[in-house]
Amino acid sequence: MSSPPSGHARSQPTSTTHPTMTREPGPDGNAGNVADAAPAEHDITRRLRAQNAELSQLAGGLAHEIRNPLSTLSLNLDLLEEDFQGAESPRDRRIQQRVGRLKREVQRLYDVLENFLRFARVQELKFAPTDLNALVEELCDFYEPQASTLGIVVRTYFSPDLPRPVIDADLFKQAVLNLMLNAEHAMAEGGELIMTTRRDGRWIVLDVIDTGAGMPEDVQTRIFDPFYSTRPGGSGLGLPTTRKIVEAHGGTIEVDSVPGKGSRFSLRLPVPTHLDPSTPDGPLVIS
Repeated sequence: MSSPPSGHARSQPTSTTHPTMTREPGPDGNAGNVADAAPAEHDITRRLRAQNAELSQLAGGLAHEIRNPLSTLSLNLDLLEEDFQGAESPRDRRIQQRVGRLKREVQRLYDVLENFLRFARVQELKFAPTDLNALVEELCDFYEPQASTLGIVVRTYFSPDLPRPVIDADLFKQAVLNLMLNAEHAMAEGGELIMTTRRDGRWIVLDVIDTGAGMPEDVQTRIFDPFYSTRPGGSGLGLPTTRKIVEAHGGTIEVDSVPGKGSRFSLRLPVPTHLDPSTPDGPLVIS
């Protein structure tokens, strides 16, 4: 993994040099049009949504069946805990402790269920041209107070002329926040969280870089597998959910990690291929 750029914490957007988008000659000798790939990408996205629709329906039914007994169990544990408030005998205190452990396990099951639903749920995406730099800046502002208490310095390096990707901003925020929290868990003793945006040919790229523990190759090959986690108590659904969100936008996610040095997650979104004349500033949209 290459070293991140040097700079100041929460630096102002900096200019970067972008590679020139080239067009390979087609069979007739003319330059091919990168826009030709857009319909195919949308077809893939639609197929992914269709394939996941049945899973989403099953997940909703499963959640309903699990929530009902969990709610009953939680209510009865609350009542039982009230009966043993102010316990004085060793026996009653042991029962009170066991009730507390059971309540924590019930809450953990609730959390696992919610994480699973977020992973499995298919929703209608609300696409709109979005300022990716502003979106990331907003997330960094939200996260920075927590980062400072953990000894994590947040740095940003934004491309000032970045095209606006067409995304569901709220859903994409969830994907990026998952990566930021993943970076936090990798830096138990503090470090740097570096967020960069750039254009790479026909892709808009967001890099989320940490200077944490890094990952060996065998872990890198499994981190996007549902329910796989190296963190005690982890659901193993944060990164798979992020990948699913990115792919629903016609994008890709890659990881590059070196043990002892850190990790870089690169989110790639397609560059919009047409100007929408119906908007005042002519933002780019995918047709």
